This record gives sequence, C-alpha cells and structure tokens, in this order.
Amino acid sequence: MSSADQPTFTHLDESGHARMVDVTLKQPTVRSATARGVVRCAPEVVTALRDGTVPKGDVLAVARISGIQAAKRTPELLPLAHVIGVHGATVDLVVTDTGVEIEATVRTADRTGVEMEALTAVSVAALAVVDMVKGLDKATAIDDLRIVTKTGGKSGDWHRPGEA
Repeated sequence: MSSADQPTFTHLDESGHARMVDVTLKQPTVRSATARGVVRCAPEVVTALRDGTVPKGDVLAVARISGIQAAKRTPELLPLAHVIGVHGATVDLVVTDTGVEIEATVRTADRTGVEMEALTAVSVAALAVVDMVKGLDKATAIDDLRIVTKTGGKSGDWHRPGEA
C-alpha cells in the first residue's frame, strides 16, 4: 500500500502528535447518536431495584440525571472532544432479570457528532448504578458499552447490525 492509499488520522498532525480537529469550516447539521450498555448484578440487587429498597435511594433516577449531566460535560473528560451544544439527551434505564439495561440518545445541531456524548452518558449512568448498589453486590459489572446508531453529518446514518 502506498502512502497515498494509507488512511489519514485527523487527530494527528504531520509529526504524529495528537491535536483537536479543526471543524470551523464545517456547517452545523442535525445529528444524533444512541448508545447502550448493561450493568450486571446479583438477583438480590435486581429484587431491591424492582422493590425500590436499595438503601441509597432511587437508583434509576440518580443514574438518569447523572447520564444527562455527563453528556453535557464530555469535553471536560475527553481532551480531543469538541465543545458542542447538547440540545437533547435522554437516558432510559430498564431493570431486567440480570441487571439494568441503559440506553442514551443525544441530539445536536452542530459541526460534529455526539457519539462520544452518548457513550459518556451511558458510562456515567452505569457508574451511578454501580455506586448505588455496590454495598449490596461487590461483583456488579458494566458490560457491552456500544454505539447502536448515529445520524447526520458527512458520513450519514449508521446502525449497528442486529440492533433495533
């Protein structure tokens, strides 16, 4: 493969140093991204979540707000992420027989996508669940964090195969 055929990594300068991509000339467009993840926990934790008896309080409410707040603060955590307007963010949590499924959708009308914001929302919501139930189950684990769909931008729409 010749150097002309090699992919260009936009987060690296000519010397191979990390840099923030300049998106100044890009036109704002409507974009969205949805991410999912799972918090796996013991059956007694699932029971406490369903019964509302977790000693630290309303786990799902705290996790939902934590995830939304995290989406808005993504550039503070990821040094090459752009500061963009997060114009919409939802974080949904569902208690299942094996734990908590989390889905976050983030929307913007800006120059770059919101995939990292959606992943950050799910990650921090999952961390909030773990924080609130770790006293009941130290083996609680975060699993299967992924982007499932993104829309807008130059690359267009994308959906993870096998995900609804």
